[in-house]
Amino acid sequence: MPSADYLIAFTIAAAFLTIVPGLDSALVMRTATVESARRAFFAGLGIAMGCVGWGAIVGAGLGALLAASEFAYIALKWCGALYLFYLGVKLIRSPRKALDEVPQLGKEASASGWFLRGFLTNMLNPKVGVFYVSFLPQFIPVGAHAFLSSILLGTIHGALGVAWFAILIAATQPIAKVLRKPAVLQWLDRLTGGVFLAFGARLLLSEQR
Repeated sequence: MPSADYLIAFTIAAAFLTIVPGLDSALVMRTATVESARRAFFAGLGIAMGCVGWGAIVGAGLGALLAASEFAYIALKWCGALYLFYLGVKLIRSPRKALDEVPQLGKEASASGWFLRGFLTNMLNPKVGVFYVSFLPQFIPVGAHAFLSSILLGTIHGALGVAWFAILIAATQPIAKVLRKPAVLQWLDRLTGGVFLAFGARLLLSEQR
C-alpha cells in the first residue's frame, strides 16, 4: 500500500482537483437547485462510487501492465506524462467560460435512481478513466499492490468528492453563482493546468521501478 507521504500528496492533489468545476459538480449543483438537496446528495454518492469503480478498473489493468515488462512501465509513464502535459497546456491556453452542460433528468427518480445516474455519469465518462491511468501511477510506489492501492486512492478521491458536494449542496446558490462566473472558471482552469504540468513533470522525473 502507498506510504503516508504518498497518501498525503495524493489527498492534497485530489482535493484541489475535486473543487475545480466540471461535469460532476455541474450535475450536483443543477440537481440541488432544480430538484432537491436529497436527490443531489444521492447523485454525489453515485459519482463518488464511480471514482472507486474507476480505481478498481485502472488498478486491475495497471497491475497486469506493470508486471508485464519494464518497457510497458516506461511506456505508461511517458503516455501518462504527455497526457497530463496536453491537459495542462489546453487548460492554460483555452480555459472554459461556462460550466459543462448536464443532461436534464426527470424528477420521478428514487434515491437509488439518482445514485445510479451519478454513478453512470462518472463511469461512462472515458476522460475519467484516461485521467486515472495518467494520474494514479504517480502515487503508487514501487512494490505496492497496484489493485488495492488504486482502490484506496479512488476511495479517497470519492470521499473528498462527497465532502465537496455536501458543501455545494449546503450553499448552492452563493457558491454556484461564483463558480459560474467566467472569470472564476478561467482562473481555476489555468491554475489546474499548472498543477497538471507539474505532476506530468514529476511523473517523467520519477525513478524507474
